[in-house]
Amino acid sequence: MIKAVLWDFGGVILSSPLEAMRRYEAEAGLPADFVASVIANDPHANAWARLERNEVAIDEFCDLFEAETLAAGYRVDARSILGGLVGDLRPQVVEAVKRCKERLKIGLLTNNFAWGDGPEEIRDVVALFDVVVESSKVGVRKPEPRFYELACELLAIEPNEAVFLDDLGVNLKAARAMGMTTIKVSDPDEALAGLERVVGFPVRT
Repeated sequence: MIKAVLWDFGGVILSSPLEAMRRYEAEAGLPADFVASVIANDPHANAWARLERNEVAIDEFCDLFEAETLAAGYRVDARSILGGLVGDLRPQVVEAVKRCKERLKIGLLTNNFAWGDGPEEIRDVVALFDVVVESSKVGVRKPEPRFYELACELLAIEPNEAVFLDDLGVNLKAARAMGMTTIKVSDPDEALAGLERVVGFPVRT
């Protein structure tokens, strides 16, 4: 029986940060998906992972990440990349979050970094959640199992009582291995249709 819906933030409730990275690449004359490829290299120990666990400050991250990208063949401006990452809210997904909140527990599970509080409309959405698990505050990140364990502990549920929506397969694979039902968000409307089948009530207008 599903008792909780767990949501990723960027790429699910917000438009994907990959879109912002690709815009930067186009403007800077870089190959498509170059930034993402650097982030995917040594994903548990690289500069991006360390930033999301709050192991390095922004300045140190920028130095480290720019060194990693230079070693991979291109020079980037790390601060410009970070500054463009806040995506746009997806209204239909926000509505689904609200509908789930009426019947189930809801949790926000996000790999993030300390970069200010964000726009008010985004803060208002974050405030909807019963539990918010942020990698920069708990010191672990998806797909590390401890990240999901913390979410379940805070919501007082077992993993098999949760459905988790994320846009990255690597994050879903780890959650699924723990017993969670998972939904990959490529197309938001298709993902919400899948969520309706899992929870048994409408989440779309």
